[in-house]
Amino acid sequence: MGRTLAHHFHAVAQGPQQPPLPAVEGRTLARHRTPADHRAGQWTRQTCTAWVAAVNNLRVGDYVQQLAAHEKRAGQPVAPHTKAGYLTATRAFFRDLHECEWIPRRFDPLRALSTPRTIHAMLGPDPRVIADDIWAKLLWAGLNIEPEDLPTSLNSLRYPLELLRALSLTWLSSGLRSNEIVRLRVGCVRWQHDGFPIPGDSDEVLAREAVCLLDVPTHKTGTSFTKPVDPLLGKTIEAWQSVRPQQPKMLDRKTSEHVDLLFATRARRVANTYLNGTIIPALCRKAGVPTADVRGNITSHRARSTIASQLYNAKEPMTLFELQAWLGHRSPESTQHYAKITPNTLARAYNDAGYFARNQRTIEVLVDRDAVASGAAAAGEPWQYYDMGHGYCTYTFFEQCQHRMACARCDFYTPKASSKGQLLEAKDNLQRMLASIPLTDDERAAVDDGQVALEQLLERLVDVPTPTGSTPRQIGVPATATLLPILAITKRRHDE
Repeated sequence: MGRTLAHHFHAVAQGPQQPPLPAVEGRTLARHRTPADHRAGQWTRQTCTAWVAAVNNLRVGDYVQQLAAHEKRAGQPVAPHTKAGYLTATRAFFRDLHECEWIPRRFDPLRALSTPRTIHAMLGPDPRVIADDIWAKLLWAGLNIEPEDLPTSLNSLRYPLELLRALSLTWLSSGLRSNEIVRLRVGCVRWQHDGFPIPGDSDEVLAREAVCLLDVPTHKTGTSFTKPVDPLLGKTIEAWQSVRPQQPKMLDRKTSEHVDLLFATRARRVANTYLNGTIIPALCRKAGVPTADVRGNITSHRARSTIASQLYNAKEPMTLFELQAWLGHRSPESTQHYAKITPNTLARAYNDAGYFARNQRTIEVLVDRDAVASGAAAAGEPWQYYDMGHGYCTYTFFEQCQHRMACARCDFYTPKASSKGQLLEAKDNLQRMLASIPLTDDERAAVDDGQVALEQLLERLVDVPTPTGSTPRQIGVPATATLLPILAITKRRHDE
């Protein structure tokens, strides 16, 4: 795309003729437009709309003569980043043409060729965390890697075993990008205890429970920094440094400095693709796990998101700002993409919140089968009784009654102390079932907080009509006599 645009910019500079469109735009619009529309000076807002729609519908293989490199993906939609790249290049193309006054300004490229929100929604970082069971197997494989685990004997002869172990464990525990791993320098591991440095020749590193610090060079988003890592990684790197042959200084392409690279031997550095191409497939074979899961291939960068997610969901988790410093991010917004809450942590927090338990209570309902079988229920006689603890309510729409937690002793209410209540309890053919009744905020407070909240609830309902039409004030039931049995029952059920 860039070479195509550069070619047309050069053609424009040779003469005053209108610049032709890049090849992809021209072939795409040729299906729908006349040849005159293929010149950049002929574009209008309608042409831009057609181009944005065509880019959004692009598929792999369209307008391509040779498809050998992408034959497996032929016919699939083009990646969102590719669509955004086409539109960005087109906007820059017309913006420069308008700025140089090579074509008349018929539209605003920033608005007419803006990336649709549907494409924007699919852009952005998407760290793919590896499942805990697969990650545990990969850790075991990295701690026990042997030369025969590599695909060919050539690699095991090219790189010493100490280098392979240090490289594997660095990927599995440091949370660094692959480019940062291969650019680590000799002496990047330091030890300290209680804030004081420990000499490199000390033999009491692990015995004194020292902290291992790893010096990370200048990276993608910031300058060099230091992060704590597991002491096992420090010992593994020191084991490789002790047998590492003397190597000439090599160019760090990020900083343009000549430095002693840690992962280098025979005057050659470890390639950036060695992790994804050799180390990770070898660890997957040794661990007995596939090289891909439902979220794609297991790559070097997925370890970074996996480690960050586990640190964020640990029993004593790192805070967002601590994790930001450990990952080396410039902004906490970047860290938020990596700090994923695992489903187990989310499920535990959801259960602790007790959403349904707090908003609903289960109440027992008695169904009088004799009333149903005899036809009395069809004639209007009560046939279901809601057990409120201190009595029964026969109101059919009990869940909609505003007085259900503070009964006003209406005609639907039957106290258990009455002969009818005792008869209901004594009947053998009553079918029992449970009904979940949602509670309002006032009712929930009455159950959780006690008598004061229940008294306030009754005071607010004193002038609200009951299902029979009369209000509690008209009935004249003393508040205390109504509240005490309700409070006792609700508190006992809540404690249970």
